[in-house]
Amino acid sequence: MIKLSSNITKIQFPPISEVRDWLSESTLRQRSLIDLCQAVPDYPPPPELLEMMHGALRDPLIARYTPDEGLPEVRESVARWYARRYLSGPSADEICLTIGASQAFWLAMTLLCRGGDEVIIQSPAYFDHPMGLQALGVKPVFVPYDPQSPEPDPERLAKLLTPKTRALLLVTPSNPTGHQLAPETIRRLYEFCVEQNIALVLDETYNAFADGVPHTLFIDPDWSDTFIQIASFGKTFSLTGFRAGVLVAGHEIVRQALKVQDSMTVCQPRLTQLAIQYGCDRLDQWVNDNARMMRSRHDHFCQTFVQPDNRFQLVASGGFFAWIRHPWPQLDSRQAARRLLDEADIVSLPGGAFGPDLEPYLRLAFGNIKREEIPEAVARLVALSSQY
Repeated sequence: MIKLSSNITKIQFPPISEVRDWLSESTLRQRSLIDLCQAVPDYPPPPELLEMMHGALRDPLIARYTPDEGLPEVRESVARWYARRYLSGPSADEICLTIGASQAFWLAMTLLCRGGDEVIIQSPAYFDHPMGLQALGVKPVFVPYDPQSPEPDPERLAKLLTPKTRALLLVTPSNPTGHQLAPETIRRLYEFCVEQNIALVLDETYNAFADGVPHTLFIDPDWSDTFIQIASFGKTFSLTGFRAGVLVAGHEIVRQALKVQDSMTVCQPRLTQLAIQYGCDRLDQWVNDNARMMRSRHDHFCQTFVQPDNRFQLVASGGFFAWIRHPWPQLDSRQAARRLLDEADIVSLPGGAFGPDLEPYLRLAFGNIKREEIPEAVARLVALSSQY
C-alpha cells in the first residue's frame, strides 16, 4: 500500500472539482444551468491576438524552450505595462513568467518558507493559498473574518506574529469577496512588514480590473527588500487556459526562484509568452474597455440583487465576485451550495472552502455569465429563499 504524505491527505479537495462532481451526480435539470462557480471571463481574446497566435504556430521555434524566466523582449514588454499601470514598476530582470499565478505563488512560498513556518493570510482566503501552504508543511494563520472591517489592521496582525512568521499574504482585489484594498492600506501593511522583517506578498491576479492605480509600492526604491507580487495576464487578456502568470520580485529573489522554476516547469510556453507580449504592447484599450464592462456588470448585479424579498444578503462584491450570506442557519455552506444546485440550477462555491468560520457564506462569480442572465439568476435566488 502506497503511503501518501499527510501534508496532502489533510488538505480539502479542490472546491471547484468538488462542485463539478456534484454536477455529474445531479443531471436532472428543470431549466438551463447558471454557472456562477469559476471566475473566468465570458469573452474570448480579441481576434487580432488569436490571429497572431495562429501565425506563431508556423514558426519552428514555437515548440522550443525559452530561458527559464522568459524571453527578454517579453519581460521588457511586461515591465512597460507595469510602468503604465502602476506609475512605476519592476525592471525586466525583476520579472519571472510562470504557469499561471498559481505557480508564481508556489515559487514565492517555496522561496520564503520551510516546513513548520507560518504565513498570515486574510480570511476569506483564496482557497488555493492555504491548500498550497499545507502541502508545503507551512501553517496558514488566518486573520479572523469581520465583514464590517474588511481592511487588515496592523494592530490585529501584530497579535498573530510568532518567530515562525515568514510573510503576510493578501489578495487584492479579493477572491472571493471582490474587495479591493485601498492604496493607503497597502502602504500601511507594507510599512508594517518592513518593521516586522517579513515579506508582503500580494496576489494581484485581477489588477487589470482594479479601480485606479492599485498601489504605489513600486515607486519605493527599496520595494524589493519586502514586497513580492504574484499576478496573471490570464484574466487580463482572456488567456486563462494558457496559464499566463508572473512573479515580480527583486533581481536576486528571481535568480533564486529559477532553482525551483527549472525543476518545476522549466519555462512558461513560448506561445503564451508571445501572447502576453502582444497584449502588453497593443491591447491597453481593449483591456480598459473590458474592465469598464465588468464594472457595469457588477453594478447591474448589485442593483438587481438587492430586493426586499431576497433573503440572501450581499455582504461584499467587486470585480468578478459577489460574497453573499445564505438564509439557512441550519445548513453549512456546502449544503447551501448543493441546495442552490439541486433546486435552483445555480452553481456556486461554498464559503467554507475559503477558510474557517465561513459556513454562512457563498461565493458567486458573475464574471462568466452574460449581463442579460443576471436577472434570471437573481430571480431564482429570490424564489428559492422564499421557499424556506
